[in-house]
Amino acid sequence: MKYKNLIFDLDGTLWDSRATIIKIWNEVLNKHRLIKKDLKPEDMNQYMGLLADHILKDMVPGISDQLVHEVLSEIVQEENKILHQYGGILYDGVEKTLKSLTKNHSLFIVSNCQDGYIESFLAYNKFSDLFADFESYGRTKKPKAENIKLIMERNDLNPENTIYIGDTQTDYNSAKVNHLPFIFCGYGFGKLDISEYQPSISKFPDIELYLS
Repeated sequence: MKYKNLIFDLDGTLWDSRATIIKIWNEVLNKHRLIKKDLKPEDMNQYMGLLADHILKDMVPGISDQLVHEVLSEIVQEENKILHQYGGILYDGVEKTLKSLTKNHSLFIVSNCQDGYIESFLAYNKFSDLFADFESYGRTKKPKAENIKLIMERNDLNPENTIYIGDTQTDYNSAKVNHLPFIFCGYGFGKLDISEYQPSISKFPDIELYLS
């Protein structure tokens, strides 16, 4: 078996939570009078996978660090609670494919999300038994590349039989820093600087074509 260990990004790779979280962002941002009109789910496309403080500073130029902390604390608290209850939308074939993959592979998640977000994903979809470990920026305050390294060290993963799967340039760069091959999810939110990158999948189940 070529790849035994599969490390996944979350947003844009396994599910789409925009329709759920956009309501929370609008509620909190309107409360603080930081936006003139409500955000739409598609407005979040360019931000999915980025750190929350970077997103807010881009949305509201000149916002103070103190207000960023206050606003994000409110958003994170509500997001984790609502996602745990209402979840997001799994991409087609994710559940069936993950259950198939876990028979012969060890599955992991590394995401730039807040602490509690991956836990909400796992709980809502009843996937906790499918994944061996996970790590997030919110828990470690470390960039994705370092969190991938943490997962690999903690679980004694060998780069020779481990692969990272994601949908953004950050995902690709983080995989390469750790000397890992990378599968690009072309159906997600991001783009790569490398045109016509391979391996690339247009639907999640196609991942199985590249893992043996």
